[in-house]
This record gives sequence, C-alpha cells and structure tokens, in this order.
Amino acid sequence: MNILITGAKGFIGKNLIAELKNIQEGKAKRHNIPQELILLEYDMDTNPALLDDYCRDADIVFHLAGVNRPKEQSEFMEGNFGFTSILLDTLKKHSNKCPIMLASSIQAELDNPYGISKKAGENLLFDYGKETRAEIYIFRFPNVFGKWCRPNYNSAVATFCHNIAHDLPIQVNDRSVDMTLVYIDDVVQELIYTLQGKPYKEDVFCKVRTEHRSTLGEIADLIYSFKESRINLQVPDLSDAFTKKLYSTYLSYLPEDGFSYPLTMHTDERGSFTEFLKSPDRGQVSINISRPGITKGEHWHHTKNEKFLVVSGSGVIRFRRPDEEKVIEYFVSGDKLEVVDIPVGYTHNIENLGNTDMVTVMWVNEIFDPGKPDTYFLPIKKQTQEK
Repeated sequence: MNILITGAKGFIGKNLIAELKNIQEGKAKRHNIPQELILLEYDMDTNPALLDDYCRDADIVFHLAGVNRPKEQSEFMEGNFGFTSILLDTLKKHSNKCPIMLASSIQAELDNPYGISKKAGENLLFDYGKETRAEIYIFRFPNVFGKWCRPNYNSAVATFCHNIAHDLPIQVNDRSVDMTLVYIDDVVQELIYTLQGKPYKEDVFCKVRTEHRSTLGEIADLIYSFKESRINLQVPDLSDAFTKKLYSTYLSYLPEDGFSYPLTMHTDERGSFTEFLKSPDRGQVSINISRPGITKGEHWHHTKNEKFLVVSGSGVIRFRRPDEEKVIEYFVSGDKLEVVDIPVGYTHNIENLGNTDMVTVMWVNEIFDPGKPDTYFLPIKKQTQEK
C-alpha cells in the first residue's frame, strides 16, 4: 500500500510516520496491518515534482499539511486552501480516486482567518468527494498534545511543558478557559483506523474517540506538579488517563542535560537509606544499602507493612512476635530475586551476611509521617529456628 503523507515533518506527521514505520518493520503488530507499506513523505522542502508521482501512486492520502502561524494572514488561505487545491487537482490529473483524510480544526467553526481557511479547505474536499466519489475523511481536531510538538508555536500544552521544564515563565491570561484535548497516540490510532477504512464518524466529520477536557489553569498546575515531583518524589496520579498522558508529554520536553535528578542519601557507617518514589495511595519505594556484617531494623509496626527485595548481595531477614521467643529467618540474595513481606505485629531486622554491600529495594504502604511513624524499637533475640 502506498501512503501519501503531506506535512510529513509536522507534529502529527512525524508521529504517524513513526508508527507506520513500526508497522513496516514488524514492531507494531497490534494494528493487524500488513507490513508492505510504502510511505510517500511530502513536506515544504520536498521537490514539488515528486507530488505528481506521489499523487499517481497513492492508495490513500493523509493530508496533514497546513499553516498555523504565517507571517501574513493571506498565507492561511495559500497554505490551507491553495495547497489542498493543488493536491486535489494533481490527483484528478491521474484519475486517482483514493481515499483522502484531511486534518482540519475545530476553529473551522470560527470567523477568524485561520478558521475561514480551514473551512474553505473542508468545503473543497467535500466538493471533490461528491465529484469523484472518493472517500473523504475530515477530522476537526481540537487541541492535540504529545511528544514532538513545537513549543511557542500553536500549542499551549507544548509551550507550558517546554517552558516549565526549562525554568521559563508561562503566561496564563484566563485560568478558567475550557479546553478539549486529544493525545497524539490516540490521534495516530484513529488515523490507522482510517487507513483500515474504519474511522469514527459523527455526522460528516471524523473524530478521535478519546477526548479530554480541562481548564488552562488546571493544565498549568498539573505540569508544575510534575516538575515538583522530582523534588518531593511524589508520583502523579497515573490512574487518571489525562494526567498519565500529560506527564508523558512533559517528560519529552526535559532539557537534554536534565534527564536525571539527585536523591537525598541518608548515610552513616552502616550504609545508606534513600527515598526513591512516593504516592499518597501506593506508599513509597526506598533503596537501602547495608555494609557487610551490618544489621538494620529491630522494630515493628501496628499498621505499616513493607516488602523487601534484595537485588545485590546476600543476607537474612528475621522476624519475631513481641510476645514470643521464636525467631523466623528468611535467607535472601541478589542471585535469586524473592520478595519478602514484612507483616505487621512482627519485630524484624535485616542483616548483611556477605562480603560486599547488600542492596535492598524496600516498599512501604504509606509515606513516612514523622508525626506518626508507627515504628517501635524491639530487638530480635539470639535464639533462631529454621523456617
């Protein structure tokens, strides 16, 4: 199948092409599309003569090219109407009645230069469909967000993510402005459905099935919270679909020298203890490093429970009920990854039995609260009993 993509180097174009190449290479099999795809990529710097060849050979057209921020208002019509006219005339020249998808905008409903040019492009395509009987798929996209979107151009989300990640100010004129948004991966999936002849339609227009709604102020606050999460270690609420997608988008705008961030290591002669991730409803994860021969713990909890996973070195985790003498032992090693639950009501410790540092990943069901630590010192006695 020959697929013509105009605006190939634009935001949507780059993401669509990346997934189509995944299909070509057999890396994205979930779409159930044959790998035999030929991508005909067309953009502003492409040799115009190639458009004739591409329009002759295309089995489907994804018309994603458009003008958003021209120097002159007249360029709206030239880019959003004029090039569409050239594209359709070239298809007619070769009597190619293949399906055509057009990336339009919800602003086509508005009386502004951009909206008027988008509406004109839509009408041109509808007329072409009536004349040629070609399948026409027009998407009126709302605000599209995701990786590879150009900041400080025509996307508030891209601008907010870029500026906040780079410690630059953002401007929010009205926090209450309602926004309808679609995520780039959902857009690409919808375009692949269109490739299969199964787009989602409402009346004469196609649309992305999954939309999100938020205010401009809420979006700004969320993105600022993502930046703060590298300090307070709190993982965003990824059970919320919009937050999950926005967080992924934010990370794609991190400066190249800012992918990493330091953690606070609490160190002493015994080793170190470092908090890694925190979540109000999922507890926290920490990394514990114990020197050879060192024992840590010797306490119990009423409600707080933990999971220990030794990933390097070897040692033993011991348990005892406060009112019993019996000690239970679990020998652990990075050579055999095994999670040990730390039940409430058992005093416990962990001892490094090896000759190297022992590294343990520790999860606890709640974020540490110094005002309510729920931790009570009580040593494990010497008496031991095999598990």
